[in-house]
Amino acid sequence: MSRPIKIVIWGAGGHAMVVADILRCQGGFEIVGFLDDANPGRHGQPFRGSTILGGQEQLAPLHKQRITTIMVAIGDCAARLTLAAMVKAKGFALATAIHPRSIIAAGVAIGEGTVIAAGAIVNPAASIGENVILNTAAGIDHECAIEDGVHIGPGARLGGAVRIGRGAWIGIGATVIQKVKIGEGSVIGAGAVVLDDIPPRVVAVGVPAKVIRSLNQ
Repeated sequence: MSRPIKIVIWGAGGHAMVVADILRCQGGFEIVGFLDDANPGRHGQPFRGSTILGGQEQLAPLHKQRITTIMVAIGDCAARLTLAAMVKAKGFALATAIHPRSIIAAGVAIGEGTVIAAGAIVNPAASIGENVILNTAAGIDHECAIEDGVHIGPGARLGGAVRIGRGAWIGIGATVIQKVKIGEGSVIGAGAVVLDDIPPRVVAVGVPAKVIRSLNQ
């Protein structure tokens, strides 16, 4: 029987709790500890059955200890992509966390660093990029393309052949009908119903969803 992979989770908030649970349910990993740069006062404290080791200053010592697998468990899409790129550049591998009670069709491509939570469904011919979050009970239908760093919120639903651009955020319970494209970095509000393409870097809310502001300002 192979030994579990020693892993560090970067993040120590609510999403990190979920990721830690998924890794334990998935099996094959031993969580060595957590990293938290945002709250130095928590360093050394217990968290979810392990310890908050410190911040990014711990990367070099961890690498020397041959702990070279990390899961970036931060909800902010842009921050998650930035940190994932940084740890890869420092020689770490990114784990992929897939809850055993998710349903994923055969042949679906899933990028490294991605988290698929309990109850999520991914149907045939879909593709999931790197460092994506498919949150609790999210539904991804056939032929969808989810680019790197996207967050699909709990209970959100994507119809067939939807395209979600890099770093976009789809809020809790939102619905995107078939063949719609969501632009890079855009935010779709909770409960929104998206009937038409959404341009990059905007916020869209409502039923039907309408753009209310730009994120470029």
